[in-house]
This record gives sequence, structure tokens and C-alpha cells, in this order.
Amino acid sequence: DRLVNCEDAEMRQLAIKAIESAAEARAIRSTLSRMPMMAAIPSPAGNKHRLIYDMENKEPAPFSLPGKLVRSEGDPPVIDEAVNEAYDYSGVVYDFYSEIFGRNSLDNRGMSLISSVHAGRRYNNAFWNGEQMAYGDGDGRLFLRFTKAIDIVGHELTHGVISNTSNLIYKFQPGALNEHFADVMGALVKQRYLNQTACSADWLNGDAIVGPEFTGKGLRTFKAEKAYENDPLIGDDPQPKHMQDFEDLSINDDQGGVHINSGIPNRAFYITSLEIGGYAWEKAGLIWYKTLINLNRFSEFQEAAEMTYVVAGASYGSGSLEQKAVQKGWDTVGITDFCGNLKGIGDRS
Repeated sequence: DRLVNCEDAEMRQLAIKAIESAAEARAIRSTLSRMPMMAAIPSPAGNKHRLIYDMENKEPAPFSLPGKLVRSEGDPPVIDEAVNEAYDYSGVVYDFYSEIFGRNSLDNRGMSLISSVHAGRRYNNAFWNGEQMAYGDGDGRLFLRFTKAIDIVGHELTHGVISNTSNLIYKFQPGALNEHFADVMGALVKQRYLNQTACSADWLNGDAIVGPEFTGKGLRTFKAEKAYENDPLIGDDPQPKHMQDFEDLSINDDQGGVHINSGIPNRAFYITSLEIGGYAWEKAGLIWYKTLINLNRFSEFQEAAEMTYVVAGASYGSGSLEQKAVQKGWDTVGITDFCGNLKGIGDRS
């Protein structure tokens, strides 16, 4: 959105194309979210099954997905790095959900993981459209190819998990939670892949795709600082980290702030993870995953906060270090009223 208004004519045109394709992807995802089981393409053996397609940089958007099949499950690597990254990293995400949470693919029934690379020409985005992934190559200036970032692959595929669990609507606070859970799982996939503890991780999102003209560290950060400041093309990181800075936006502005206000629960998770210590996916991640599958389409920050508190108590004990860590995380971002009365922790997966 900011690039549409920048002074660089080339970047403005690329941004307009990106917005058009993103709108199409959101519309498809919104439609498919009403019937996520229908959108899931089953795998032949009911387990890990990856299919990578090449869109060959065809223009214009909207894209005619998926493209030409170039690598299937079990095939050896090819010359194209983007193909291999999409294949390898989607496998890492599958293994993460399987080994950490006991989940069989995005739908928990062995859904095939379909990815299309080289979407568009110099396309600055990656997206989940409700049934598959698509990755652009970036413009080479601000952003590099989006398959380079394992956390972005984890983030986008997690949208598929969300569609098949709480199915949070993609607007306002539920939409910000949708982005938040995708950010969290993307970060945890990256940390596990790199064998990083909560204390040693950089907590950046998208740092692997920043190009030579990007002046910041990454697309987002879970920390209190900004991921980028005074960038000549996109300005300052807009994410707030406390409820007092919550952006009350219209539906026409980032779907009511889904990519902006997600910074608030992101920081709550970061603080919780530091307080618990060790590997963030082991306890904090498990609490957040159990919370995700127990929320509903219209859940907002308050309900998510209370659910994490209740899940932590049910999993590790009332008054446990883990439950206190959860409360400190939400306290830090200004959500302090915990009634602790949520009942019926189950599994809607």
C-alpha cells in the first residue's frame, strides 16, 4: 500500500500489480474458508505429499494457478533454487506440525502441499489462496525471492492450518489473530530449523528476503523495536506493540489492520517465550497451538489471551511458571484482565 504512493514509478507499478493479485487471493481464500475440507487435495498415501509448479513469471495478475508441474514428492532436486526451496521448506513445515503437534498436514488428514513458484514478474508477495501456496520472485531491489525465507513458508502454510481449525475471519481483531498465529508458527518453524532457543533467536520475520535497497532488518519483529525505520520507499514499521497504540482502522485499510495490529499479540508471545525459556516451540508454541484450535471465527485478543492462560494452567498447572509467563506476556502489551473462567478446552481440529 505504501509503495503505491512512493515517488519511484517502477515500484508504484509493481505495487499496483501486487495489490490486484492479493485481492484475488483473498477473495478465493474467503470463499474456500467456508468449506476448507473441499479445498484440501488429499495425498495418495495420506501423509507428506509435495507438488511444486512453475508459473514461469507469466503476466499479468490474476494468476492462472498452479502452472507447470516441475517436482513431486520423492523427486530429486532440480536446477531451479526456488523450486527446491519450496519443496524443502514445505517439507520442514509438514515435519514441524507432525513432530511437534501430532498434526498430519494442514488439515490433519494428509492434505497435499501444493506450491507455485515464479508467480508473476518481479512479484513482491507470497500468499495462501485456500488450497495452495504461490511465491513471487521479488523485485530484486526491496525484496528477493520469497521462497528464500523458511519463516514466510511456515507463515503462509499456517494460514491453511488456521482455515482448518478456528478459521478466524480475515478482518479486524480476528484477522489480526489470524496473521499473529501465522507469524508465530512461521517463527517457530525457523527457530526449530536453526536449532535456536527463545533467547538466541532474532525474532525477525522475512529477514532472508530483504533486498539491497531495503534499509531495515526484516518485514516484522516480535521485539519492542521497529523492523525498519525511515526507509526511503516504505517508511516506518507500522506495527504497535501495546494496546494503547492499537490502530482502529476501517475494513478498507489492511482489512481493519490485520497485518498491523498483529504486532500486539506477537510481542505477548515473544515475552511469554522468553519467560519460559528453552525452545519456544516446546511449551509456548504448544500453548498457542492448543489455543488456536479452541478459538472460533470471531475470537478477539481478549479471548485469545484468556484461552492461552487457561490452556497453560490445564497443561502445566495453575500458578505454574508457564501460566505466569503467559500472563506476563499479555500484561506487557496491556491485556491484563484475566477472568480465568473459560471452560471446555477441547480440540476442534
